[in-house]
Amino acid sequence: MSKIPVILDCDPGVDDTLALLLSHQLQELDVKAITTVAGNAPIKYTFRNARNVMDYIGANVPVYKGADKPLLRSLRTAAHIHGEDGMGGVVLPESEQHEETEAAWDAIHRIAMEEMGKLTLIAVGPLTNIALALSKFDDMQKLIKRIIIMGGAAVGGNVTPYAEFNIYVDPEAAEMVFASGIPVCMCGLDVTMRAYMSRAEIEELMALGSKEAKLFHDVEQKALAVYDTLGRPGVALHDPAAVLFTAYPELFQGKWCGIRVETKDKSTCGKTVTDLFRDKKFEEQNTFIVTDVDRDAFVKKVFDLMGKYER
Repeated sequence: MSKIPVILDCDPGVDDTLALLLSHQLQELDVKAITTVAGNAPIKYTFRNARNVMDYIGANVPVYKGADKPLLRSLRTAAHIHGEDGMGGVVLPESEQHEETEAAWDAIHRIAMEEMGKLTLIAVGPLTNIALALSKFDDMQKLIKRIIIMGGAAVGGNVTPYAEFNIYVDPEAAEMVFASGIPVCMCGLDVTMRAYMSRAEIEELMALGSKEAKLFHDVEQKALAVYDTLGRPGVALHDPAAVLFTAYPELFQGKWCGIRVETKDKSTCGKTVTDLFRDKKFEEQNTFIVTDVDRDAFVKKVFDLMGKYER
């Protein structure tokens, strides 16, 4: 089987941590690099957290530091879900691996050139790094096969009534990505709120007995508490949904549509405007929007992948 070469662009972040845990066990993916961006927490934490997680699980993948703020706006973080340091109160040993100094957007372009048009970007944080690569390198459109993002929503939002967090943090970057001409797959709230695990399922997963399973359990506890107050049946695995979609698209449903991003209006800023439910369509159907998931099969995949870690 030919593996899919990918870069995981992330802002760890508790669900980013789960995405890193799962991606390491996905035989379908060839993870070339991890790039980090400010989002759930400031860049000093997201870069450190990614390095620490990868070191903790024994993944020999380089981690690159990216943008410390959005293109045009002040940074907004999500400490109420992820904690001030992005790890929900979990403390990992500090990585002793070599610290990469190449900027994330330069690493993205370099690896894309090496992969000669085969590279997939999985972007599960604000899209600042990718926007910077697009603005710096004229050949990015032909070098990237597709961009799979966790972000946006056809309906609703989670940081405002209209906007999802990753898009809201840097809407200008998101608009650049959707308008880039590169095929985009959007795993937004429409699907990720369906890709959840209950408290009981997370407790069952910890019983697998590995240190990685314990990390999966522990890092989600703060988020679980928030979801409990919202009356949700479990915690949404937002970023893992994008990673698993990349490897197992058969578990998901969706449709091609047009999407652009509102950047001007204050009340709706960050909204992913789609023609999915409209008679009037955009001229270009630039995005495959993922709208549903077989939750039982999704959860089983999570258990299967986490079960590969040794006790």
